[in-house]
Amino acid sequence: MTRTRKTGLIFFPAFDWAISPTHPEREERLLYTQDQVFEEGLLDFDNIIKYKPGLATVEDINRVHICVPDARSVITESHLISAGGAITAADKVLSGEVDNAFALVRPPGHHAMLVVHGARGFCNINIEAVMIGYIRKHYGAKRIAVIDTDCHHGDGTQDIFWNDPNTLCLSIHQDGRTLYPGTGFHEEFGGPNAMGATINIPLPPRTSEDGFLYILEHAIQPIIDDFQPDLIINSAGQDNHYTDPITNMRFTAQGYAMLNERLKPDIAVLEGGYSIEGALPYVNVGIILAMAGLDFSHVKEPDYNPTSLRESDDLKRTIEREAEQIYKLWKNRDALREKAVGQAKYVKRRKRIYYDTDGISEQQEETVRVCSDCGGLVMIDSIADTGNRIYAVILSAGACPECRHDGEEFYALTNPGRYQHVYFQDRDQDVFLVK
Repeated sequence: MTRTRKTGLIFFPAFDWAISPTHPEREERLLYTQDQVFEEGLLDFDNIIKYKPGLATVEDINRVHICVPDARSVITESHLISAGGAITAADKVLSGEVDNAFALVRPPGHHAMLVVHGARGFCNINIEAVMIGYIRKHYGAKRIAVIDTDCHHGDGTQDIFWNDPNTLCLSIHQDGRTLYPGTGFHEEFGGPNAMGATINIPLPPRTSEDGFLYILEHAIQPIIDDFQPDLIINSAGQDNHYTDPITNMRFTAQGYAMLNERLKPDIAVLEGGYSIEGALPYVNVGIILAMAGLDFSHVKEPDYNPTSLRESDDLKRTIEREAEQIYKLWKNRDALREKAVGQAKYVKRRKRIYYDTDGISEQQEETVRVCSDCGGLVMIDSIADTGNRIYAVILSAGACPECRHDGEEFYALTNPGRYQHVYFQDRDQDVFLVK
């Protein structure tokens, strides 16, 4: 039994927001969880404290996103409250009011990328990224690890922090060859100035909690220990559950609780999870008890049968090889960067992005100034089939004088005539400009 910890809970079911009445991401996702928390008497524990969510601002969104044409056009008030709930969790932890906190909020956010033309993967804005931007603005520079345990690859979080060496984005997910968004492979390893700060661990369908916990012990935890973050954030998707209707994994409430007991996140933020009655109430109760340092051994689904969920020997060997490959990749990150970047001054990356929720296609070219002193200068030329074309100049947190000079010059000289808007996002000095 670990020592008890003071744990903050923030609930926001977003009663007034849903993609459609029958969509997997709808109001009921958190109602059963809320009822279960009350029925189990979790709020009767002195060390579990419920808080109301705050309200994020447009300025909070503009620290991490380029919304086209602006933030107000892609969000509702529910998105501001969802992100505000994550910010409230951060405030309570970083002020020392609680030891850790769990933001049980919706709509989710981890598929929302740096540039936002619309909604994709049920996500409009990236609520963890908005929270991280807020943390750095109000609590100083932080070395942060985001461990995304959603069954779908956290491609949006990866994209936002692709060029940030001080944010470790580690996503453990079902193999992208078998599930949306079709990404999240080993070669997605970070930008030229942050190579190794993006880690992807694709796992085969039918992986159980044994496989997840093996990866945690043999890959994730050693990488975290090497990275030495000031904060650990769990992007806590719950759609790895064996009853989830849109995935193919075999995780259980006990597995999720054990993962959080061992990972010890400072902040957890709910992402996916669409088994509304069969999984979410049990998984969330297990996570809350684990974060609070309380006994979770009794939290089991009505049809829980660990024997039927065990992995085959072949699957176990595949997972063991995956852990070995991932840690080897991490240890070789400096050599891989040197080989990939060489003597280049700028590195380009081209992407095609599909906004499946809104049916929008985007083509994007990203240019990064190679720099050994900071995350570099990033320039993005983005055009969507809506007709919107934008250009963005982004300075990383801790931008060096050379990157700052070039970035300010590029923004000043870029002619807005070719674009609907030209944006300047200065993550170092918290400046956001549009022309």
